[in-house]
Amino acid sequence: MRIDLNKVLSFEDEKYKETVPFEQEMFKSKLGEYPITKKTPLSLEIRNVENRMLEITATMELTLSTTCDRCLEDVEVDMYVDILRELPIVEKQLVMQDMEDTEYIIGSSLETDELVYSELLMRWPMKILCRQDCKGLCNKCGNNLNQEECGCDRIELDPRMAAIKDIFNKFKEV
Repeated sequence: MRIDLNKVLSFEDEKYKETVPFEQEMFKSKLGEYPITKKTPLSLEIRNVENRMLEITATMELTLSTTCDRCLEDVEVDMYVDILRELPIVEKQLVMQDMEDTEYIIGSSLETDELVYSELLMRWPMKILCRQDCKGLCNKCGNNLNQEECGCDRIELDPRMAAIKDIFNKFKEV
């Protein structure tokens, strides 16, 4: 949703407050596409602070569907989005300092979906697990170790020690 910022920029200490719908159904990034299964509307407040700063605060909750990084099972990721952005105002015009600001500020309008998208990108977890003690997949047979043990020998030695392993194997034959 696009919100016109001209009224807020025109008057000192002007406030704009609204609950707006989040229209995206899918979060797309270079990592993949993740369906949004649940979402709350975006609670948004925009303030002109003494004609010096435009303060944008917003909150929302959403749930994305993805896979566990270890066992590849489906998992729901709950994310709480809490946004605080401050943009300088000079002569009733916004001054863009960062390239990321230009993604959600278009002219004198705020694109709310882009604002949330940029926040999700920054808050995306490094590793997503179905549970903290996820055992993952067996690297030999591919069995999900959370469901059952496979019995494969999964001990992997340091490749730098391969020569010593060969020496021990020769002595076992004697």
